Amino acid sequence: MDEQNINNLEDTSKPAENTAPAPAADAAPAAPGAVSAPPVPTKTVGVRFKRAGRIYYFDPAGLELEINDWVIVETTRGMEVARVVISPKQVLSSEVEAPLKPVIRKAEKKEIQHNEEVEAKEKEALVECAKIITRIGLPMKLLSAEYSLDAAHITFFFSSAERVDFRELVRELAGRFKVRVELRQVGARDEAKICGGFGRCGRQLCCACFLSEFVPISIKMAKEQDLPLNPMKISGVCGRLLCCLAYEHDFYHDMKGKMPRDGATVTTPMGFARVVGSNPLKETVVVELETQVTVELPVTDIKVVSRPMINRPEPNVNNQEIKEPKENILPPDDKPAA
Repeated sequence: MDEQNINNLEDTSKPAENTAPAPAADAAPAAPGAVSAPPVPTKTVGVRFKRAGRIYYFDPAGLELEINDWVIVETTRGMEVARVVISPKQVLSSEVEAPLKPVIRKAEKKEIQHNEEVEAKEKEALVECAKIITRIGLPMKLLSAEYSLDAAHITFFFSSAERVDFRELVRELAGRFKVRVELRQVGARDEAKICGGFGRCGRQLCCACFLSEFVPISIKMAKEQDLPLNPMKISGVCGRLLCCLAYEHDFYHDMKGKMPRDGATVTTPMGFARVVGSNPLKETVVVELETQVTVELPVTDIKVVSRPMINRPEPNVNNQEIKEPKENILPPDDKPAA
């Protein structure tokens, strides 16, 4: 397999944070040379705006919040409804990237119902936007639409293999919906997260279920796990390397550091042997004894040594004298009479 084609499966693009608006920041950075205050305990609460979306942290502001509670928070797109996924807990202020915005209040029942109505409007907006894109003839694939809670802001997410000049599209959408319109282009992995689907394992895509953020995946992870370097077997529906390659990578990396390499000479309870394979999950090593018998042993039962492996001498076929069979010829005197 061409190494260059395999490396193209790695996603080198910057992940797009498109599943939720970022919390609004209103604090100015500290002045240069200022003495930082010692870290103090502060309370935080983790919320999500979408299923399997990124977790954002807010100040609970003294509210008694529990997991699955709906709250109102302020973001860069205005007021939004979010669901609590991490209950309030104490953390050090040094662990917080920026001053946290407070949770406004718990969401009322009518606000939750209004949020469901807004989601229904998103589907209608998606259909109208698709019609305009088709009429204009833009090379883009429309994926989803998201309204703010007050329906004063709408964001459309799309994918495209090239840069798209959508200024005309934005003007028509603003005139059609009479709200502030924003368009965001996302990559292949974010497209799979938004659209969803099923992987080769038969289960729903991890990115659409529980992965809140994408981690870098490299071809080295597949190599360390002894997986076949076949793009059809190690790539997902997005065309990039499978996200699940990272799940067991740390374990394989640690275990392979403890196991002897193939070809190393080791001592076993049955004598000297040569390593011919390993199984990191079982923590076992396959060795070939001097009697050419192959056995599988726990890694704790072997020890690497510098003694060279004694090889059995192979027959030298090239130096053997090859005798041709004699023809069955009778002596001249014993030839039968005609």
